[in-house]
Amino acid sequence: MNRLAAVDLGASSGRVIVGSVGSGAVHLTEVARFANTPVQVQGTLHWDILGLYQGILDGLDAAGPVQSVGVDSWAVDYGLLDGDGRLLGNPVHYRDARTDTVVSPVPAAAHYAATGIANQPFNTVFQLLAAGGTAQLDSARTLLLIPDLITYWLSGTIGAERTNASTTGLLTAGGGSWDLPLVARLGIRASLLPPLRDPGTVAGPMLHAPETLVTTVASHDTASAVVGVPARTDRFAYISCGTWSLVGVELPSPVLTTDSFEAGFTNETGVDGTVRYLRNVMGLWLLQECMRAWGPAVTLADLLSGAAAAPARRSVVDATDPRFLAPGDMPARIAAALKETDQPVPADPYAMTRCILDSLALAYRRAIDDARRLTGRPVDVVHLVGGGAQNALLCQLTADACELPVEAGPVEAGALGNILVQARALGLIPADLPSMRALLRSSRRYEPRAAQAVG
Repeated sequence: MNRLAAVDLGASSGRVIVGSVGSGAVHLTEVARFANTPVQVQGTLHWDILGLYQGILDGLDAAGPVQSVGVDSWAVDYGLLDGDGRLLGNPVHYRDARTDTVVSPVPAAAHYAATGIANQPFNTVFQLLAAGGTAQLDSARTLLLIPDLITYWLSGTIGAERTNASTTGLLTAGGGSWDLPLVARLGIRASLLPPLRDPGTVAGPMLHAPETLVTTVASHDTASAVVGVPARTDRFAYISCGTWSLVGVELPSPVLTTDSFEAGFTNETGVDGTVRYLRNVMGLWLLQECMRAWGPAVTLADLLSGAAAAPARRSVVDATDPRFLAPGDMPARIAAALKETDQPVPADPYAMTRCILDSLALAYRRAIDDARRLTGRPVDVVHLVGGGAQNALLCQLTADACELPVEAGPVEAGALGNILVQARALGLIPADLPSMRALLRSSRRYEPRAAQAVG
């Protein structure tokens, strides 16, 4: 039975996808999709983790018999378990404001030198500092990141998968171990941190279906998405584009220079000891929040059609600006940023959409140019994977801005990477990354246009 289930949790929805490997390709079938809707309770934004888990169980039931199941999700957020292994409250959302005023006792440059992780207010380390002194944290015995929590509920085993653990800001650079001296300086109890495990480790049989293995995959969805990049050489940059855009290159070791720190790059652990050297860009969150403000009468197809006809690069914002992180009136925040820089404010949703897409493409270019400069890694092609690969205008604008060809797709790169790691753990496919990626294909290639053709 060559059937594997990927549980792929995103910021707005979750999916259960069944994959099989054969005939030199990976075949996916989505069997379930369910909403992931955060909940505000007494001023704090939470994930509805039990609703998500029920969606996962229903999806696995719909999938039918599978050999293995693996879980990936967004990074940094966590659940806390008590001494009996029971969850102490719903996990807090990384977009919650509780970390806005947190100051770390460890200087940012020293923290970067130790961990290689960029100083981002939503990182696990800042969430833990914000939670310091609360009854919940004082009562907790174990911290589990979201995919580790789901894996625990499915298998009954506790561990911290390495690619996701690297995003906490508590792991040594390169992901070798928990940085216990740093943890002590931060005033965080080391006993909260579970044993590390690598992608491809079998966590155990599924509790309610012992014939199915629960396999630890690259549980940070970006780590799975980078496995799912159909690269043919190492001379590539990637953009994992969804609610967030993660833009970078794959390296054999971290870059911990002062220039790298000041440029806002992070060194997250990838599969097989690789490093995902990347910069966070706000991504399609900017457009999603604008659409929420505009209401259901405005469709994405209409917006993209109108944006394609709008003047190019008339107004742009910094798509890494933290002012855009929180939920709320995104059109007003973009307008305020444009006024501060004496740029025209878009007069309608079409022009605003063009502003967002131009801003993203230029942010991608800056990130790729900086990654090349800081690492010396040549880039011949940009692989844009994830949901953004369906946005033809964004893909073309990215090719134009980067002056490089863009290979768009696969859309379900995260699920593909999840399935590939499971398949390798079960001995169904070759073991090395290039051979795994040889099973994958891009969906479309965009060539950069001359400057006059851009607008």
